[in-house]
Amino acid sequence: MTGTALQIPETLRKKLARLGLRSQEDLLVHLPLRYEDETRLTALRDAPWDEAVQIETTVISAEVQFRPRRQLVVRTETGDGELWLRFFSFYPNQKAVLAPGARIRCFGEIRGGFFGAEMVHPRFTVVKDDLPLPNTLTPVYPTTAGVGQATLRKLVARALQEASLDETLAAEVLQQHGLPGFAEAVRILHAPPPQVRLADLQTRRHPAWRRIKFDEILAQQLSLRRAYLSRRQRGAPVLQAAGQLAARLLSGLSFGLTSAQRRVLAEIDADLAQPFPMQRLLQGDVGSGKTIVAALAACRAIEAGWQAAFMAPTEILAEQHYLKLGAWLEPLGIHVAWLSGSLKAKVKREQRAAMAGAAQLVVGTHALIQDGVDFSRLGLVIVDEQHRFGVQQRLALRQKGGNPHQLMMSATPIPRTLAMSYYADLDVSVLDELPPGRTPIRTRLVSESRRNEVTAYVEAQVTAGRQAYWVCPLIEESEALQLQTALETFERLVAELPHLRIGLVHGRLKSDEKQAAMAAFVAGELDVLVATTVIEVGVDVPNASLMVIEHAERFGLAQLHQLRGRVGRGAHASACILLYAQPLSETARARLKVIFENSDGFEIARQDLQLRGPGEFIGVRQSGVPFLRYADLEADLDLVEIARPIAETMLAESPMQVERHLQRWLGGREEWLKS
Repeated sequence: MTGTALQIPETLRKKLARLGLRSQEDLLVHLPLRYEDETRLTALRDAPWDEAVQIETTVISAEVQFRPRRQLVVRTETGDGELWLRFFSFYPNQKAVLAPGARIRCFGEIRGGFFGAEMVHPRFTVVKDDLPLPNTLTPVYPTTAGVGQATLRKLVARALQEASLDETLAAEVLQQHGLPGFAEAVRILHAPPPQVRLADLQTRRHPAWRRIKFDEILAQQLSLRRAYLSRRQRGAPVLQAAGQLAARLLSGLSFGLTSAQRRVLAEIDADLAQPFPMQRLLQGDVGSGKTIVAALAACRAIEAGWQAAFMAPTEILAEQHYLKLGAWLEPLGIHVAWLSGSLKAKVKREQRAAMAGAAQLVVGTHALIQDGVDFSRLGLVIVDEQHRFGVQQRLALRQKGGNPHQLMMSATPIPRTLAMSYYADLDVSVLDELPPGRTPIRTRLVSESRRNEVTAYVEAQVTAGRQAYWVCPLIEESEALQLQTALETFERLVAELPHLRIGLVHGRLKSDEKQAAMAAFVAGELDVLVATTVIEVGVDVPNASLMVIEHAERFGLAQLHQLRGRVGRGAHASACILLYAQPLSETARARLKVIFENSDGFEIARQDLQLRGPGEFIGVRQSGVPFLRYADLEADLDLVEIARPIAETMLAESPMQVERHLQRWLGGREEWLKS
């Protein structure tokens, strides 16, 4: 089944394409934003002000005036008073149409003007030959420049007549869940009869909206689960090993695994032993021990005679992983290579040669997926902070090795609703247990006006033998302004605390300078580290017991939680101070309240989803997963629960209906799910 192409001029076709409208089927599910009621007339004396109404009136005069600005001013008589119309943007023929004596219907909001009741830029129709009132509510569609509402209404009306409205759901599904048929639902939503309650349409509580939202969620489930099943048709190396390498690694560690880590490793081991590629998302709160799980998975691949690759989104994080993994694995005789964009040409050539030869584990940034970078025998790909990578980037790394197994990790806990919908194409493992020894972190909200008290507290912590971070805000509008903020904070602390050893890390430093500052802090050679958000993830300093976050109101909840998790890693009582500037917006106030009241990353993630929607969690994955236009994950969770088993049944029993449903909702745009 393919969409029926629109028979329209090329100029209009290009404009509609900006709205994603390429076929009549696309128009069917291009649903109104809101509705206007032109099915009835309102007398001027009964018309409420500042609400859209329709009034029939007769033109008395129409004049172009130039004070205070050029405008067409039309005086009309309704039979129970005068109504003035003003048009600040108009065509000459409009003045001709609005000639004295013309009978017109105006639709707009009434407000008080200089001469009395007036409408500004109303929509109007000339009444000829007892023009009947519409018998349906008037839809208002999402649009783009150069595409008027009248054009969209005509195209949708034609699509309702000519496009296929066939049913894709089984009759028992409709009956069991009280859903109207598809044809009935779209006809109601595009042309609601006047007896339909406008409030039910506007709030999307009408049964027709429920059907549309269910269809959309079902399309998402079908596309993601079909991608999941198609991956199982691809061959992948079977990574079977006795586990001796992993056992040697564990025996040399100063800590043991939690029960959650052992459970997740068993899930990963089972996947790696299969002849199709693992596609697993490992999520866990800050400090839950994802890195050692990744290292043990790499050991299995290496012992089976294959290479493992570990990719991180930033150089500082990738380098942290390289140092930690090297310290764990090189004593076991494992050759660990390192590749990043900042390496000198000669070193890059050496590392690439190692990757194509003897290197068993390769750690790096996006440099791993560049042209000219080859692996000799890639069996496992590990992607840290996976939501920061685009679909094409993950696909490029997979193509470096044919069909390696993939383990994606995220320290941003994903709410259950998102995992069920946007991550339905992945197997999900959760580290829901923190290793022993992690100390609770006290969170304090402090106004910027009390900065001196915070500085004194930093000094007290250092005097007691501890270390502190002082994080400066991410200012998206200006990288230069962000750098300036970090430099000013650094200079102020140096001046106020001259006897302390204070370091500075920011994005403009060269890689070796950043690494040197970080290494000095890790080694205890610095008391305070002033930094931008480069230290958000991956830094592990057990002696650091204080995190100060300046302008905390500018950070997202996930970032605040990540930064707070940089402390509390040792045996000492730890604190996170959120410095904020007044006045706070309502959104900022809500975010700070959530982070102050909660330490559980999954609860923070759930509330963040309510505050900001799914975009922050799926990150650049959104370019590869169908967004929900009409459904709301929190409000429509019951529909997600219903759609999941129905999707599985349809994939197994009704492939033709699956094709029709996906064509209607995605138009064949599933290619990005193959990463």
